[in-house]
Amino acid sequence: MISDPGTSPDAPRDFTAEGVEAVLREACEEVRIDASGAELLRLGSNAVYRLPSAPVIVRIARDPNAATEMERAVQVARWLESQDYPATRVLSGVRGPMSVGGRVVTFWESVQDREEYATVTELADLLRRLHWLEVPESLRLPYFDPFAKVWSSFEALDGVSADDAAFLEQRARRLGREYDRLDFVLPFGLIHGDANIGNVLRDRGGQAVMIDLDGVCLAPREWDLILTAIYYDRFGWHGRSDYEGFVDHYGFDIMNWPGYSVLADVRELMMVLWMGQQVGSSEKSAAEFNRRMHALRTGDSRRDWNPF
Repeated sequence: MISDPGTSPDAPRDFTAEGVEAVLREACEEVRIDASGAELLRLGSNAVYRLPSAPVIVRIARDPNAATEMERAVQVARWLESQDYPATRVLSGVRGPMSVGGRVVTFWESVQDREEYATVTELADLLRRLHWLEVPESLRLPYFDPFAKVWSSFEALDGVSADDAAFLEQRARRLGREYDRLDFVLPFGLIHGDANIGNVLRDRGGQAVMIDLDGVCLAPREWDLILTAIYYDRFGWHGRSDYEGFVDHYGFDIMNWPGYSVLADVRELMMVLWMGQQVGSSEKSAAEFNRRMHALRTGDSRRDWNPF
């Protein structure tokens, strides 16, 4: 249940370092946790803070209407804990999600005192185990509609030229038609939704743990394999041996599937649109968006794309 300590959700505070810091301090005060010295780990789809005063991670959603999604993430985390699945845990004794300054805030147990990423083979093991789980109907997981997400991303573009937006819209329409013709071969079911090496951390005991449960849903399992494949194949962020290990541990090579290039193009488009939401507020994001747009327009290599 969403609680509101008094700030109107109709006027969300700016999603800037200053704006989310104010939300952080108010939220921590509400639950009586010391926010002094909080470290901002990232400012993307969520603002993610680590608190030095306690093993706590605070996540503040960029989307002010993310209450339902965050409530589901909390429920998923509690269910995965009941299955003894290695994933991020909700901080006990703190209700959540909560609404503060028009932003949705959740509190989580800190996996590690510093960010130590696991390997792609461990990611594969976690995905294989996740995909075998039988999902209870009580979770009411949504079906993943990638193009609902794509078209909603256009509404959030900030600082993108009309010409670039028109180019992306045309590309989205073409890919939508191609996506509708795909013949998925893996079973439909539970997926993480944003499965990549950046969402697998090593905990204090050395175990690989899945984090960022916001996108858990029901979809073709190929969606959980595509990011690792394009990180290797298109962006060069993984080496050949890393990808081969991923395939060996999961048991399926999506790059051998006839629909690979279409799914890769759709995921790539989603990455560009996500960057386009930050053009107006970040020079670094604007430069990266322009780099990615040039590659889409010309067909150039994606090897100079930077991870965010």
